[in-house]
Amino acid sequence: MSLVPEIRDRIQEMVTGNKVMLFMKGTPRMPQCGFSAQTAGALDTLLEGDYASFNVLEDNDIREGIKEYGNWPTIPQLYVDGELVGGCDIIMEMFNAGELHDLFGLEAPDRTPPEIEITPKAAEKISEFLAAYPDQHLHFKIGSDWDAQFHLGPKSGAEIESTAGDLTVLMDLASAQRARGAKIDWVETVQGEGLKLDLPGAPPAVKQMTPDELQQRLNAGERVVVVDIRNELDRHQKPLEFARPLDAGLMAELKDADRNTPLVFVCNKGLSSQEVAEHYRKQGFTEVYNLSGGVDQLVG
Repeated sequence: MSLVPEIRDRIQEMVTGNKVMLFMKGTPRMPQCGFSAQTAGALDTLLEGDYASFNVLEDNDIREGIKEYGNWPTIPQLYVDGELVGGCDIIMEMFNAGELHDLFGLEAPDRTPPEIEITPKAAEKISEFLAAYPDQHLHFKIGSDWDAQFHLGPKSGAEIESTAGDLTVLMDLASAQRARGAKIDWVETVQGEGLKLDLPGAPPAVKQMTPDELQQRLNAGERVVVVDIRNELDRHQKPLEFARPLDAGLMAELKDADRNTPLVFVCNKGLSSQEVAEHYRKQGFTEVYNLSGGVDQLVG
């Protein structure tokens, strides 16, 4: 299928008009597929957001047209100086090998293995699991949203290796930077048992704020954005004049907002708002609160 000239011109304008141009699903702040998230995360690590992007989910003509334009079947696609570099797999391989740093004229990456601590109990459990898969290696991945997980897989040779006790842990370049000082423990609770990860570099945890504390901050005129995640009917029945509904407009603002902006999330009982607060914490906001007890506790 040939590319319509009008669509080709639109794509060409974006590709040639920006030194670094990423076609992706979603936005760098809020990617909507894992491959786009990985690619944008690598670029953010190197360029600190100084690149252009286009959300193909908002324009199906561009979504299909870029595949024809670059003769590349998948998305994301990265273009540098008007030339296609590749998709997610190629970008991540280049990133981990330091080739992407060279492409952007940056210093070679720090490949110093991070110091991580694995407690004896956690090491015992991990070793028991590894024993069942003698041909596999232990990988530790920490995404740009600070979600961390272990998985087993082959060794590519580009990973950074850290040793903790008798265990060797393989990480990609970005994960290694985020893993510095990590502590992995094994815990047993009433909910069950499993690994517990402590990542010192992660954004601060969501804090609970009482209705009284919120009122005091509002009365003092402190800067705080109160975000109401309730539906329209609930907001009408128990309105909060000082809160903003989490609509498309506010979500767009938060994509590019100062990550030090204090955010307080509110729902009816303080449960659903906790989940939304966790989402925005993972987007890099450093001061995120959940209103304990929700609106029911605030206004009765």
